[in-house]
Amino acid sequence: MLRQGPDSIFERIGGRNTTIFLGILLSLTVLAALGNLLIPADSALHVSTYTITLLGKYLCYALLALSVDVIWGYCGILSLGHGAFFALGGYAMGMYLMRQIGTRGVYGNAELPDFMVFLNWTELPWYWYGMNNFGFAMLMALLVPGLLAFVFGWLAFRSRVTGVYLSIMTQALTYALMLAFFRNEMGFGGNNGLTDFKDILGFNLQSDSTRVTLFVLSALFLGLAYLCSQFLMRSRLGRVILAVRDSEARARFLGYRTERYKVWLFVYSALLAAIAGALYVPQVGIINPGEFAPLNSIEVVVWVALGGRNTLYGAVLGALLVNYAKTRFTALIPEGWIFILGAMFVLVTIFMPKGIAGLLQRRRKEQNGSGSSLTTQERHA
Repeated sequence: MLRQGPDSIFERIGGRNTTIFLGILLSLTVLAALGNLLIPADSALHVSTYTITLLGKYLCYALLALSVDVIWGYCGILSLGHGAFFALGGYAMGMYLMRQIGTRGVYGNAELPDFMVFLNWTELPWYWYGMNNFGFAMLMALLVPGLLAFVFGWLAFRSRVTGVYLSIMTQALTYALMLAFFRNEMGFGGNNGLTDFKDILGFNLQSDSTRVTLFVLSALFLGLAYLCSQFLMRSRLGRVILAVRDSEARARFLGYRTERYKVWLFVYSALLAAIAGALYVPQVGIINPGEFAPLNSIEVVVWVALGGRNTLYGAVLGALLVNYAKTRFTALIPEGWIFILGAMFVLVTIFMPKGIAGLLQRRRKEQNGSGSSLTTQERHA
């Protein structure tokens, strides 16, 4: 039952915006999936597998942007290192997919991935054990980023590191991981990373049905993350987090252990980023140390700022718009895309400090205000 009394369950949990967001996401996902599977390829309404894969990648980026908005928009913690959690989740999935290749690799080694055979490794490193099991690999995709976020957050927030210093520390974290994963002796493929995946859970990654399934799963996890985040922010815990954002000293004076709330939220946002990375890798077919690059984490912040932080749907909208524009502009002017991205961030900061979502909210208030005044005039008449 989706209706209980005058309001839907979604409206009770997250408000009217949640119902609209989930309705649009569900509708577009179903239409795109059916357009690929049921409509013939020669029809104008057919959705190509390439488009499905591109949309799935966009949804993973939207989930990553939502994870940054949770910690930045609602708690005021500007993280420039969420790309690290995204990449760690992706590497865990990549390790599982590499183990599934087996003898179908270039060197035909049933135990060692091709890059290990090429580097004359004789046995599988201990941290690769168990990664041929999907359940264990997905557990590691959550456990490793979550544990890293907990340790980093506990040390930083307990020491009351805030502001630009915390942002620099998160950026340093992802940069250090990038340098480490570039090294061949780390056992993660070095500069080339992990690629040449064949199948997942026995299903061919190149088939249309598998691509559509991954796309639908990306949409499903994005919707669940949105719903959980809205519920969280409307709960008592969420109100404390907002109080910490607005005045941490006052919240601490009232008796709240603010560092615990910040650590918990930081871990939650890191887990969302890790899930996005795990969904991203089988759809794009590769994961390499470039995903750790600090520029990628900064770009996510631009998505959130453009869409409008502290709204969740604004972060999703910003991620979709910027990445669609990136796809278009990198084909037209590949060398100038980075300048367009910088210009977008500057213009948004100057003319739309609350992003697109803030602009929409302001127009809605203006329309409601004009409607109210019109009603008053009609009553007087």
